[in-house]
This record gives sequence, structure tokens and C-alpha cells, in this order.
Amino acid sequence: MVVVIMHALLEEVRLVSQLPRPEHARAVRVRAKVSLRRLAQELGVHEITVHRWETGTSHPRGRVLLRYAELIDALQKVGA
Repeated sequence: MVVVIMHALLEEVRLVSQLPRPEHARAVRVRAKVSLRRLAQELGVHEITVHRWETGTSHPRGRVLLRYAELIDALQKVGA
């Protein structure tokens, strides 16, 4: 049980630490042909929120940060 929790924690830290700079995250999304609206819907946030993340005026937090990091990571792999 402890090993599973540690693995989950380490995976979260890895994802967050690999989250690209805001302008690069936007480029990843655009290259993958994912609209701002679609990404926002997937994360359960408003389009303006994602726009603010991509311009660096605000930053995702908590569980949304983890989900955003996972999506950007997956989009990078798909669009690579």
C-alpha cells in the first residue's frame, strides 16, 4: 500500500515538474489540433482559464494542475 502511494506521489511530481512553460504548453495543444474550448471542457474549467495558463497570467493548481500536466504530456507524445 505504501509503495503504491509513493509511486502515485512520484508520478505526480514527475508530471508537474515536466509541465512546459506556458507558451510551449500552448504550442503543444495547437500542434495536436486541440482547441482551447475542448481542452477546457476536458479539464472542467472555462476557456479563459486555460488562456490565462497559456499566457502565464495564472497557473493551474491542485488536481486540475495534475490533470493539465497529464494532458499536456499525452498531447506532446501524440503530436511528437
